[in-house]
Amino acid sequence: MNNTASSAPEPDAVVQEELTRLRESIDNIDAAVVHMLAERFKCTQQVGHLKARHHLPPADAQREARQIARLRQLAENAKLDPAFAEKLLNFIIAEVIRHHETIAGNTDGNTDGSDAADVG
Repeated sequence: MNNTASSAPEPDAVVQEELTRLRESIDNIDAAVVHMLAERFKCTQQVGHLKARHHLPPADAQREARQIARLRQLAENAKLDPAFAEKLLNFIIAEVIRHHETIAGNTDGNTDGSDAADVG
């Protein structure tokens, strides 16, 4: 009989089925999160183009502060750690600002080759 740490007993079929079900749910949620982030970044790209065309700064500290407070409250209501939600939003905001700075570096606010009128 092999008693090494790498030979843990196999979970019974009921446990394995539940584990599979939960992991499939996690995978579906991860896919939804990615798609939602993609949609969010499509919108923030449009904001970046609009800001660039009107010579507005890439960052808006007041908006960011309002969004952080709003997201912290949403997190609390959802029983999610507000500090985690704030860290996540700060990461997203930093990426959005980076995109806006890149767009602003282009004189017409257009970095994707599309016509600026198509931005929305």
